[in-house]
Parts: sequence; structure tokens; C-alpha cells
Amino acid sequence: MPVVSRFYGIVIMMYFREHQPPHFHAKYEGQIGVFSIVDGHLIAGKFPPRATRLVKQWAKTRKPSLLDNWRTARDQGQLKHIEPLS
Repeated sequence: MPVVSRFYGIVIMMYFREHQPPHFHAKYEGQIGVFSIVDGHLIAGKFPPRATRLVKQWAKTRKPSLLDNWRTARDQGQLKHIEPLS
């Protein structure tokens, strides 16, 4: 699974040919959460509250890039790196 960003120990990944709704996977300290690109909400898995807040903040400011990568991943194209949370 391609890594598209890393920040504060959080790794953001996207699978190719994923199912709807548009989403990404985040990993932190052995826990994996699946987050909606549309609204940033945790839609599957367990994730620590502080890390969830950081991922939501990141996703909100990177939504256009996430949606572009989502479309690219569905077509099995080369995913682009997305700037980390700073």
C-alpha cells in the first residue's frame, strides 16, 4: 500500500482499486483507522483521539490532493506525495 504522507508518527496510505466511499488509511502506534476524504471522519478501525484530531486537521487542508490521489489510485496510477501537517 503506497504511503502518501507522514507526520508526527502517523503514516497515511492509500490502496489501489479501493471501494467507495473515498477514503484513506492512517497508521499510528500499531493502530489503523480508515478516514473519509469527504469529511475526515473515522469510518473504520480504532485510532487514538489525539492522532484522530491531527489526521482530521490534515485531511481538511489536503482534501483536493487526497481526492486527486483517490482518482489516481482507482485507475492504478502513480500516487503523489501529499505535504504533511506542519
